[in-house]
Parts: sequence; C-alpha cells; structure tokens
Amino acid sequence: MSVFRCGLPRGLNFRACEGGHSAVAREAIISPRMRVGSFLLRTVSLVLALLMCSEASAQGFASLSPGGAAPAQERSTADAPASLASMPVAPVAASMSDVADKVVVRKGERRLYLLRQDQVIAEYPVHLGLNPYGPKEREGDFRTPEGVYTLSRRNPRSEFFLSIQVSYPNFADLARARAFGLRPGGLIMIHGEPNVPRKPADYYARNDWTDGCIALSNTDMLEIWLRTADGIPIEIHP
Repeated sequence: MSVFRCGLPRGLNFRACEGGHSAVAREAIISPRMRVGSFLLRTVSLVLALLMCSEASAQGFASLSPGGAAPAQERSTADAPASLASMPVAPVAASMSDVADKVVVRKGERRLYLLRQDQVIAEYPVHLGLNPYGPKEREGDFRTPEGVYTLSRRNPRSEFFLSIQVSYPNFADLARARAFGLRPGGLIMIHGEPNVPRKPADYYARNDWTDGCIALSNTDMLEIWLRTADGIPIEIHP
C-alpha cells in the first residue's frame, strides 16, 4: 500500500497522516443559493491563492517538528450542533471577507462544513483515512481523529495540493494513548490531492484514501485555504 506524506515540505521524511474504504454518498444539505457566486468565488480564489502561496513559500514550514503540533487545550463538544441540516444556511457570498470562524467535519457524512456565527456558509465532500471508523488511538492505525482541535498552521509547499494542520493530539488523545503505552501519532492535515498521483484520479474521487488526514478536491481545498484562518476551532465528529 502506498503511503503519502501530507502537510510536509518536500525532503522531510515524516509520516503525515494516520488513519476505510468506500466513501459514503450523501445528498447535499445546503440551499441552492450557496452555489450562487461559486464560479466567481473560485476564479477570484485562484488569483489570490497564487499571490498567497508566493508569499508563504518564502516562509516555508520551519516551525514543524516530528512530534506534530503542541496539544491544544481540550474543549467540550457539548455545544456542537446536533444536526447541521437543521441550522440556518447563509448563501455563499462572492467575497473573501465571508470567512469561517469554525470548521465542522462529520465523518459519517463525509462532509466538511464551514460555519460563521453558527451558520453554515459552505460545505464540501471529503475523504478520510483508510480505517475511518472510530477515533484515532495510535500512530499507524489509519484513523481520522475525533474531537475538538484547532487549525494550527498551513503549508503551501506540501506534497499534496495545499495543507492545513489540525492540532491533533489534544490532551485527551495523549492521555488515552499513554494509558495503553501507545504513541498517539500526529501530523493530521486537511489537504488536497497528491501533486504526483500514484493512482487514477477516479480512485481519489471515490474512496477513503489517506493515512488519517481529511482530503478534498483541489478546487475545494483552495476555497477552504482562503476562507479559514489559523487558530479557529475544528470539531471532528463520528
């Protein structure tokens, strides 16, 4: 089985994602109004991303360490929305000022939602780790984590099309792994498709294929890159 490294500059030899197989299809819950302005948004996004990546590439990803990001303080998931489908939906605005203040991933739905002031402003299909069911417990289990984290840093020079690091492991993840004498793993990313694909494009579009990261199409990843900021919370639910 091929192993990809996500979220790392070329040349660093760290395992990037840890973490089933076929993706679960689901009818989109977002109002058709959310598609209004999508073409314009993506066109503007492409131009802005080129400028952003040019500036960011000079900074590199110097702060990354083999141990992954420092654990974020654990927060309760009691306030997480029970059903995003029942939440009010704001139409997509063709303005980059309409950025998210929270990210929610529903693993069972294979969906990532961008929220602002508790309103869903965008949603995207995602693909998970090769063993997607249940929370991540240890390095190499190919599971996508479950819990409350933050977007900690981003890498425009990943071996995948853009990557944003998730602050896994948190305190609860560390405590659980240590209780069983395990290494929790790390370097969990939200990222696009591999820059050098090793399988047909249809494979990445239809399957869970990462080592534990959250993968999207390149177009969707670009929008998420431009509509999020480091430090905002990300909740990953079963």
